[in-house]
Amino acid sequence: MNTLPDFYALLEVTRDASDDDIKRSYRRLARQFHPDANAGDLAAEARFKEISVAYETLSSPEKRRQYDMFGTVGGAGGAGGFGFGGPDSFGINDLFDAFFGGDPFGGRRTAGPPAGHDVEVPVAVTLADVAEGITKTVEFQSPVECTRCEGVGAEPGTYPTRCSVCEGVGEVRQIRRSLLGQVITSGPCDACRGAGSIVSSPCKNCHGEGRTQGAQTVEIDVPAGIGDGQRLRYSGRGAAGPRGGAPGDLYVRIDVEPHPTFERHGDDLVAVQRVGYSQAVLGAHLPIETLEGPEDLVIPPGTPSGRIFRLRNRGIPHLRQRGRGDLLVRVDVEVPETLTADEEALLRQLAELRGEEIAPTRDGFLNKIKSAFQ
Repeated sequence: MNTLPDFYALLEVTRDASDDDIKRSYRRLARQFHPDANAGDLAAEARFKEISVAYETLSSPEKRRQYDMFGTVGGAGGAGGFGFGGPDSFGINDLFDAFFGGDPFGGRRTAGPPAGHDVEVPVAVTLADVAEGITKTVEFQSPVECTRCEGVGAEPGTYPTRCSVCEGVGEVRQIRRSLLGQVITSGPCDACRGAGSIVSSPCKNCHGEGRTQGAQTVEIDVPAGIGDGQRLRYSGRGAAGPRGGAPGDLYVRIDVEPHPTFERHGDDLVAVQRVGYSQAVLGAHLPIETLEGPEDLVIPPGTPSGRIFRLRNRGIPHLRQRGRGDLLVRVDVEVPETLTADEEALLRQLAELRGEEIAPTRDGFLNKIKSAFQ
């Protein structure tokens, strides 16, 4: 089986060449083999195409990294028209195309190591934070890219080689015949553990994993109106993948701390305002707390216990929409359990004026008991 052309050799540079070295060498070779300078020379034209593909790969940090690790770019099929086995090669993916008209699993697996796992982190916020929106810094521990090998997994100066068992795909598929027809099975490659490459000289820092455990710091924006238990997703901010695999996602779970005054019901807030008996009867102007600061609440005369007053637009903002909920204030009329002699006398006078029958005084009640036994 033919191998993918050595792009570094095509550009006449070493594998550790800098971007500037690669660019200078490409410009020199491009001038030398350009078709305009070699009219009718088919060999020069072919060489010009080869160095163009090589430069396109090595001038891109991502493509160069994938080429260094797996010997291919853009999947198992090669880069820029170069194939692993040439036009006459026939591999397992060609079998799927021939028998089934394409991959029955929904697409060919992209060459390379698996992605890192997702991470969920809880973040505590206050009700005031939810009402205004806030930016917070989240710190957590998860796998991060190894700084010694830059995620490759190999000792500096060495490079992984493409797995010959799975041809860099990281996945092995088999076709077996049964009474029901052909059965296709798929699973990670045992030779490379699904990475698609073999590390012969593992990094001493990460032992060939390409990642180590470390601290991550992410700044998040908590939107106004978010609810308790909802999650925010930050793509690519989770755990680093092994051997340069794509990182997972970060999920931030919002935990809203209880408020001493308000209860949240959807985007509305509910509060209880205690008022005295005389205030409920005669009316009052009382200061109440809102998330924006204190305001006056007008208690009209004759307000019964349990009455609810609605303050428009004093609640929680609608999530990613205009407007906000209301503040609902429920009145709780306090009935005193003990009275002074003067307070009791005034209330008895009020009851007499209103013609209301009430219990006798304590002394009168005791006198009635004594007279019953005489």
